[in-house]
Amino acid sequence: MTDTKAWDTYSTQKPERRPTNAAGETTWFNWTQYPDHGPGAEVLGIGPGAAVLDLGCGKGGNLAHCATLGARAVGVDVSLAQLKAAEARWGDVDGMTLRHGDAVQLCAERVEKFDAVYSVFGAAWFTDPDDLLPIIRKRLRPGGVLAFSQRPAIEGCYGCQASYINRSEDEDPLVVKRWDYEPERWMEILTDHGFTAASARVLPAPPGPRKVGTLLVRARG
Repeated sequence: MTDTKAWDTYSTQKPERRPTNAAGETTWFNWTQYPDHGPGAEVLGIGPGAAVLDLGCGKGGNLAHCATLGARAVGVDVSLAQLKAAEARWGDVDGMTLRHGDAVQLCAERVEKFDAVYSVFGAAWFTDPDDLLPIIRKRLRPGGVLAFSQRPAIEGCYGCQASYINRSEDEDPLVVKRWDYEPERWMEILTDHGFTAASARVLPAPPGPRKVGTLLVRARG
């Protein structure tokens, strides 16, 4: 599948997570594209014994942190290369499970329930919400948290957009679809799909030359 090839290619381009963050921690949760910036796992409201699902877990850094908090942490990714990298770095973390496959299909096939489902620049950005959100609601326990982050939409560019993942100069870039909406529209979409207490905000970029913030969306099932 093109999507699989695209995300395998992306895996080779994405830098490895640092051994420790600015606080000296070996695991941490990061919603934004900037290091040591923004809220952490408290957005999910989880504690020991919680069940957590990461849709598009990538190389597993956020998932590993959830597991160290005592959660049963399950990560799904369509890229086998990403999952191999996650296993190599975090394979000895107790309570962490990795699954290979499409987020919608895997969620539809399984019956387990979760206290929190999240996506950090992952499947919630690159999947039609009309397909993904109903499946997430079925997997969430009553009152469970859905949270996801991605780059904010460019003004006037809403709905399904194209993202390009570059390869060598002799190859065309690979194309994946993403879904961009303004914060208020995300809240409406979540409400339309039966979620409650929906909120959406753009976290400003930290001081420095880069100005693009991070959209953070949260709701309850």
